[in-house]
Amino acid sequence: MAAPFMENLSEYLGSPEPAVRLILSILLGYPFALAYRWFFFYQSATFVHLFHTFTGLALATFNFGSQVYHSFVCIIIQFLLVRLMGRTVTCVLTSFIFQMIYLLTGYYYTATDEYDIKWTMPHCVLTLKLIGLSLDYYDGGKEPSQQNKEQKLAALNSTPSLLEVFGFSYFYGGFLVGPQFTLRNYQKLVSREMSDCPGQPPNSVFPAMKRFTLGIIFLAIFTIGGPYYPDSYYLTDEYEAQPFLYKCFYILLWVKINLYKYISCWLITEGVCILSGLGYKGKDEKGEHQWDSCANVRVWLFETTPLFTGTINSFNINTNAWVASHVFKRLKFLGNKLLSQMFTLLFLAVWHGLHSGYFICFSMEFIIVNVEKQAQALVRDSPMLTSIAQGPLYPFIYVVQQLIHWLFMGYSLVPFCLFTYDKWLKVYSSAYFCGHVFFLTALFILPYLRKVFVPRKRGSDEKED
Repeated sequence: MAAPFMENLSEYLGSPEPAVRLILSILLGYPFALAYRWFFFYQSATFVHLFHTFTGLALATFNFGSQVYHSFVCIIIQFLLVRLMGRTVTCVLTSFIFQMIYLLTGYYYTATDEYDIKWTMPHCVLTLKLIGLSLDYYDGGKEPSQQNKEQKLAALNSTPSLLEVFGFSYFYGGFLVGPQFTLRNYQKLVSREMSDCPGQPPNSVFPAMKRFTLGIIFLAIFTIGGPYYPDSYYLTDEYEAQPFLYKCFYILLWVKINLYKYISCWLITEGVCILSGLGYKGKDEKGEHQWDSCANVRVWLFETTPLFTGTINSFNINTNAWVASHVFKRLKFLGNKLLSQMFTLLFLAVWHGLHSGYFICFSMEFIIVNVEKQAQALVRDSPMLTSIAQGPLYPFIYVVQQLIHWLFMGYSLVPFCLFTYDKWLKVYSSAYFCGHVFFLTALFILPYLRKVFVPRKRGSDEKED
């Protein structure tokens, strides 16, 4: 009976059935969070783990049917690896290799040329969770003096139980679309520590509703505007025939609208985490309670920053934090920050999937971020450019910078959304590879501009004399 109902509902809404199931599942997190607060908050840890496990499994089954076994198998194997191998490098490497190979095999056998909502979507979130679990368990065996700030907060001092790992993995506020959170934080939730009133349900209804409302607004914008800017238009003869400036303007508006589908899901899910208490982050410097522990997007920064790094820092925050902590910082042994950054972005590309578009997208990010850092350093070190940037021309500069920022943000995300080389290559050819030309040219001329605009230090002048 549920299948015909979902078919009718998706037809009425004009959306694919998997997308409707996903949105309904995210919204179901709110009654689940309320049920946890009302009926399970004061129960033993065993009952709480069972509640989180069965509600998460129900959502997984509702969306993916019998394919839920993929997550089940990976969770059990990860638990066995931790139990049998202990706090060893072997456990960490085995966990990483097994979980990534399982995910990539799933990508290989389920991949299509379109964006599909299938079991690999939540599984990529789960993969990071389970790899992170092995790393946090390994870090728990280090001396406190050997742990960095993130490791001290996330390290596991004891071996988790199977039921605990299930509850952590299937928690309804993070299983489908994230956010990433640590087992340590989940343990604090279960032990009633994630609250502004420890031992009592948190006063988090209002903060949760704020994120929920904001998420619904972004979902409405995407629902209304999305059909006007579909990915498929890039591949039409009509787009091919448009003037260059029109194509650029379409890319700019397309990326703004289409990123809202991710933001809306993250905001709604963040509200679920806040309502349950998992979003609690303690007090800030002013003594005010913070609820952004599970924030995956900083909306104000995302909408106002003119910088590519600003957008990166405001978008998919918890995944970026996970990668920074568990990949980038652990590549310190390479002795080269640029090399660590390159391998981190390569990991992100592989984690997203096997399509060439992911690798093109993250290679563009690598180029753009490094060009932007050089440009910022140039303006900062040049008194003349600094005065111009801070002078009356700033509003004009800001607008131009925003247009460049969103145009090339969209340019970078075209292959991410079109996947295969025949599609993104067609769009890039149509746009004359403007993004590559712009940033590779900037990369080449910035050192020369630095010689022109940055005054030499006296010490270096004397040394030359």
